[in-house]
Amino acid sequence: MNQEVTSTVQESWSKVLPMGEVAGKLFYDNLFIEDPSLKPLFKGDMENQARQLMNMITAAVSKLDDLDTLVPILQNLGKRHGSYGVQSDHYETVGTALIKTLQQGLGEEFTPKTRDAWIAVYGVMSDVMRTAAKVS
Repeated sequence: MNQEVTSTVQESWSKVLPMGEVAGKLFYDNLFIEDPSLKPLFKGDMENQARQLMNMITAAVSKLDDLDTLVPILQNLGKRHGSYGVQSDHYETVGTALIKTLQQGLGEEFTPKTRDAWIAVYGVMSDVMRTAAKVS
């Protein structure tokens, strides 16, 4: 990830934050449309789950300039997700739902440059998480 990619993701995320509650719900709607079989992996209050997701993405995006801090956080998250039954191929579905949610939320501001930056960042993050889950 270079600084341009990092900046693009951070700038676009700052535009998503004001609609965080809606974006969180929209993400899970998109995720379950993409793969309804994932619903049983989520227990409890989905509004709370959506808030946690938004908080996690916010924290990760804010740490893109500090990979020494971010990578261990992602590794722990990957291990936890593995214990919940998340499988490697689920990360692709999550990535698809994330990109769709960003596109819906940002509208015309979701440019090809923004899309490519998010795909690059999510790819790195999901690779770290997948690798950590396999180790545990």
